[in-house]
Amino acid sequence: MTENWKPACDLQSLRSRAKMLSAIRHFFHQRSVLEVETPLLCSATGTDPQLDFFSSFYHCTPDNREMFLQTSPEFAMKRLLAAGSGSIFQICKAFRNGEAGRFHNPEFSILEWYRIDYTLKQLMDETAELIAELLGRSDDPAAIISYADIFEQVTGLDPLVFNQKSYAEYAKKNAIEDAILVCKDDHSMWLDFIFSFKVQPVLESKFICMVYGYPAIQSSLARVNKQNPAIADRFEVFIKGIEIGNGFFELSNVNEQEKRFEKENQFRQVKGLRVVDKDQKFLDALRSGLPDCSGIALGLDRLLMVIDDAELLNDVIAFPFDRA
Repeated sequence: MTENWKPACDLQSLRSRAKMLSAIRHFFHQRSVLEVETPLLCSATGTDPQLDFFSSFYHCTPDNREMFLQTSPEFAMKRLLAAGSGSIFQICKAFRNGEAGRFHNPEFSILEWYRIDYTLKQLMDETAELIAELLGRSDDPAAIISYADIFEQVTGLDPLVFNQKSYAEYAKKNAIEDAILVCKDDHSMWLDFIFSFKVQPVLESKFICMVYGYPAIQSSLARVNKQNPAIADRFEVFIKGIEIGNGFFELSNVNEQEKRFEKENQFRQVKGLRVVDKDQKFLDALRSGLPDCSGIALGLDRLLMVIDDAELLNDVIAFPFDRA
């Protein structure tokens, strides 16, 4: 008999998780933010080429169709926002195929919330308040820095203006030559590669750090900044150099969103990835009118790693992928 039936984490970690979830709910209930549930098994999924998904087939003749486990509850939550829910939050599972490692598990816990009429700065402030409360570090303010500033400080490169020759020379001089073959002429991939291997490790020196103003080519579901169209109204949260969350001032223009979906699908096709149908229910919600809002998703398992001072994600999950 093997020992794989046992939880991977210790019982104290289970208690820490329960305490964290209770504190999160208290935080939002105090602020009159409504807790919601949305389906994790849906008829559509996102087109983001950086994320792979799980699919399954529903059989109930004559209704036989493919369904998708959600990589995030975002689209369904925005449908609620468009229907007039007001500010909302959700604690749930999310699923991403092909992800495993120290900071990854294919099934993971996520906290996602949306604040009506919040600017990105207001959402950053609220995120900092929540994290400080959960970590018991209210006297340790988050470091806030722009993406362009930290990228240039560390690398000497301009992330907003792509110069493939300069990027390749930097890669050769800094022992990341693989980027030349992997990224080629793709500016966004170059940014991801260099940021992950060279910039993000520098953030380990700051306990909590928020990086804002990501390049517009990495705008995802965020609006492009009105004052500077080279950047998006997006920020990411890092704790001891670990990416914990990703926040946006949310895109509400349905025509722009459709163009982005189409562009991502074109990229998928070029890279030999499966092209997926656009989520028409989500697009219809945008068409009906999404109120101005800012939203963020936080990885709760990673956050618990920080709380418990754990080395591996498996140390805070009862039954990770290899024991599921």
